[in-house]
Amino acid sequence: MSFARTERQLLAQLLLNLGPDAPTLCEGWTTRDLATHLFIREHRPHAALGMFLGPARGLLERETTQQQQRPFDDIVRAWAAGPPMPLRVVDKQLNTAENFIHHEDVRRGDGVARPRGFSGVVDKQLLGAARMFGRLALRGVGIPVILTPPALPPVTLGEKHAVASRGDDVVRVFGEPGELLLWVSGRDAVDVRVEGRDDYVAKVSDALGI
Repeated sequence: MSFARTERQLLAQLLLNLGPDAPTLCEGWTTRDLATHLFIREHRPHAALGMFLGPARGLLERETTQQQQRPFDDIVRAWAAGPPMPLRVVDKQLNTAENFIHHEDVRRGDGVARPRGFSGVVDKQLLGAARMFGRLALRGVGIPVILTPPALPPVTLGEKHAVASRGDDVVRVFGEPGELLLWVSGRDAVDVRVEGRDDYVAKVSDALGI
């Protein structure tokens, strides 16, 4: 079973255990809101476009209202069954980061970091996702950010070419790959250590919404 699939099952069970009104790290969202988002993203892709395109926002709002009228357990179980075809074929590629991040959004809904340990294979997947998410989130910031896991090579985000010329004039973030992924995703209940000039750290944190 892939890591994406394992995280799906663990998150689904946690959602069922906590019920629809538990807090999450997604600001303003309860577990019902998060479960609805997960279901719509995979099963109503036409409505999910409203997450990115203004003209489709009304459709997303109507679909969200409709889905939230369903019993919470039904929404969770429908999502837990997995994505429909053809998305099922690319479940690993689409959902490794998505399912992990949202699982942690629920696990840490009280604002407490609860790191987990993973295999080297999974750590590589999570660090790869951190690289991708970080490049998107920090584009245009103009400050090199070096993600530094303990057992894998560091990943440089931002202005790579500037690292050599500016030496230590960078922001360095130390933590396990999963924690680094959560950090670049804008979560603050994470176990990382951030080092660098105060103004640089503040600018990077603002870009991430932390």
